[in-house]
Amino acid sequence: MRPHKPSFRYLFFPAVLFFFFSCQKQIDKPALPEELSTSANASKEQGHLKQTKTFSSEVVLKWMDMQLRVIRTTPAGMPPATNSRLFAYSGVALYESVVPGMPAYQTLHGQLTDMPAMPPTENGKAYHWAAAANAALAYISKQSFPNTLPVNKTSMDSLENALNSAYQTEVNVSTFDRSVAFGKAVAQLIFQWSATDRSATVWPPYTLPVGPGLWASTFPNFPAASTPYWGRNRLFVTESLNNSDPPLPPPYSTSNNSAYYNMMKEVYDISQTLTTGQINQALYYRDAPGYVSGGHYLSILYQLLQNEQPSLDFSALAFAKSGMAIADALIGCFQWKYAHVNGGTMTNTERPITYIRGVMGYGDWIGKFNTPPHPDFPSGHSTTAGAAEIIFTHLFGHSYSFVNHTYDYLGMPPQPYTSFSDMAQQIGMSRIYAGIHTRYACEAARTQGQKIARNILKGIEFLKDSE
Repeated sequence: MRPHKPSFRYLFFPAVLFFFFSCQKQIDKPALPEELSTSANASKEQGHLKQTKTFSSEVVLKWMDMQLRVIRTTPAGMPPATNSRLFAYSGVALYESVVPGMPAYQTLHGQLTDMPAMPPTENGKAYHWAAAANAALAYISKQSFPNTLPVNKTSMDSLENALNSAYQTEVNVSTFDRSVAFGKAVAQLIFQWSATDRSATVWPPYTLPVGPGLWASTFPNFPAASTPYWGRNRLFVTESLNNSDPPLPPPYSTSNNSAYYNMMKEVYDISQTLTTGQINQALYYRDAPGYVSGGHYLSILYQLLQNEQPSLDFSALAFAKSGMAIADALIGCFQWKYAHVNGGTMTNTERPITYIRGVMGYGDWIGKFNTPPHPDFPSGHSTTAGAAEIIFTHLFGHSYSFVNHTYDYLGMPPQPYTSFSDMAQQIGMSRIYAGIHTRYACEAARTQGQKIARNILKGIEFLKDSE
């Protein structure tokens, strides 16, 4: 399936605008099919059978913003990787709630693993696709955060009601009610499907393998291993991991002229000469506080869509493609982090702090923050960065300059990038600067994520007549 890129016209915004993002115009993009609208403004007419492209992305942007707020304020209790699931299932629910209004596009039922058939629309009846999207995103968001703060639950109700109040002025009662019922029915089925992906399975207690070079709990808090069975979760795209296995790191050695020793020594050497900018970069992608796992890419996509203001059809495609790629990339990553419990060759590679302190003899050495509680290889941030790099380039084009403002609310300096490739490379470097990953773990992971995303783009046919 050939990639499809947007044809919407880029909008320039003064730097003083208060929404979180900035980018430069990119002029060498191929265009998407005509079915994707170039207009960001919904028609004010009450025409019969309006298509999804006639609606703006307001509903998507408002629910993305709400999800980000809920993620960063919900008390801990769910595995960090849960955010990647929210991203993916929200995107699929959104897409399925509006795809009947996209004549050239088709449902993902029959293409995604075990995905149920979606409810039919009523032939010849009009739908307000923004209202359907609102119902779908409201339902999936509320169900995904049952333990969030009461104020967040109230905010989600208020957002749903406010959008509905606006939409009720745009169509008759029967069209509005039909649209809301359809969107909610879609989301209910998607959420039921999500409950069977094995993410909530109670697995046997994890037995930590012991041996030279194998992962062990790290200083100073020595936490238990996190999500060792995440790699057993159901993939969104059954063949997304095909030919994506990362090559194993160098064999363990304590010899100071070995590849393994030098791989670890590089982390130590870099830590001795860090610049202020490199430290800021490391702390930026710590993502705690903030948006762990896939949450940071939800924030980046939100900013991209906020800046571009495309129509609803494009945003639905972007949300679905990005979410599935991030989710499957993280599953693939964890299959290799804990390969022995996921059916593969044992990896469970130790973190740099263990080797630097225990073998190299720098007993007081620490990174810029506490090492996450799972193995070094491959890097989760780099796997998802590689996947995001491919999907965002597919959606928005090459040489797309932008500034990531995700953590403006924490007073952290924004991170500028010249392209999505630059973004992925710098995210990987942030983990090396932090002292928590080797370069090998980051570079191999980025390639792994790229392959997974490409498999998804090739394997899923959104267009009815894909070539």
